[in-house]
Amino acid sequence: MALALALTILAPPLARGAAPPAGPRPENVVIMIPDGCGPATLVLARLARGRPLSLDSILVGAVETGSSSSRITDSAAGATAYASGVKTANRVVGMDPAGNPVETLMEAAASRGMATGFIVKSRVTDATPAAFVAHVRRRSQEDEIAVQELAHRVNLIMGGGLDRFLPEPAGGRRADGRDLVAEARGRGDQVVLDRAEFDGDLRLPLLALFAPAELPYEIDRDPKQAPGLVEMVRRGLPLLAREPGGFLLVIEGSRIDHAAHANDPASHVREALEFDDTVREVLAFARRDGRTLVVGAADHETGGLSLGRRVGDTPLEGVYPESLMAVRCSAERMADSIRAGHPARELVERETGLHLTLEEAGMLDRALPGRRLAEAIGEIESRHAALGWSTWGHTAIDVGLYAFGPGSDRFRGVLDNTEVGRRIAESLDLQVGGSRSPRAPGSGGPATP
Repeated sequence: MALALALTILAPPLARGAAPPAGPRPENVVIMIPDGCGPATLVLARLARGRPLSLDSILVGAVETGSSSSRITDSAAGATAYASGVKTANRVVGMDPAGNPVETLMEAAASRGMATGFIVKSRVTDATPAAFVAHVRRRSQEDEIAVQELAHRVNLIMGGGLDRFLPEPAGGRRADGRDLVAEARGRGDQVVLDRAEFDGDLRLPLLALFAPAELPYEIDRDPKQAPGLVEMVRRGLPLLAREPGGFLLVIEGSRIDHAAHANDPASHVREALEFDDTVREVLAFARRDGRTLVVGAADHETGGLSLGRRVGDTPLEGVYPESLMAVRCSAERMADSIRAGHPARELVERETGLHLTLEEAGMLDRALPGRRLAEAIGEIESRHAALGWSTWGHTAIDVGLYAFGPGSDRFRGVLDNTEVGRRIAESLDLQVGGSRSPRAPGSGGPATP
């Protein structure tokens, strides 16, 4: 025992960012991205739940999240780093800073014969899922991203964003007149557009779009109308697992980020808890399966959340996440109800369970004529929980790195975001990051950016 301890002490540590010796290779990989989720968010979620998170047991390091254009990345550059191991500029999807398309994990996996999929709560054409299959100069090119996603023939697509798949006459936002839903059906894909169809028999290839844009916050979701992230993973993961040749699945807790942008603490913590419940579901599968590597990391932190704050010149003592768990809907939904005619103070007190001070009631009254009502509600909730926010945007804070399963020893220490992508590729013996010749839409590969 003494000899073993001495050898442990004397053994040279791994250099920062150095990959450990290769272990067993996984057959499947699940990449889990809690968009906008920094360390403070997970502490808040743990306090709110009152017990350890599923993520806590697989924490192995941290990730530096900067892009080639800024120490503060956006989701396009952050996801491109994970998807291809290439550092690019903010707003660029699946390309290097010079505008050259780069090979992604999902493209390399599909070429190998692996099944591929992504399950998200945002639009499926949003930057994070897009970075794994699309190549565009601007993340706002969502009509083109939708075309490339279908051309790539991803086996499983679940989330929101129906607008980008339908032409304007059919209620969508596509100006080119293409009906991508009809095109998917025409080539034999199963298309699911509502809860009833989701609850039926599902098969691959599957395109499931449950909302025109984003899916609802978990705090607002009506289970009879739309599935949550846990349910989507519970239905989608077994479909991929039945496919021969292994699979690569990307899961994004997209709306953690949205709630942080809004500085809406109650919605933010509920999204983080939903994501952790999804992690528990995936880890249970991975433990049963024994051949699946799970890697998790946010693309960046959003909001600059702090646990502890001051109001005026007075620092508040303590943090009170339990106040957030009593809130019944998002600040956005409360603001909509107030604009529809409900008395502001009465509604906020009813939906939050808080007793507002005269100052806080005044905050609502002052915000009502403008467009900052939801912000005022979020600030009131944050005060009662003793939480602070430094920004409506992203920050340069390192985010947690999580790994479980065969090959998880590759993910230890503080890694650059591109190194995470490269190590996922190494674990599957895939080549990513090289130049990719663009193809025309519908030819079986990505379209020309």
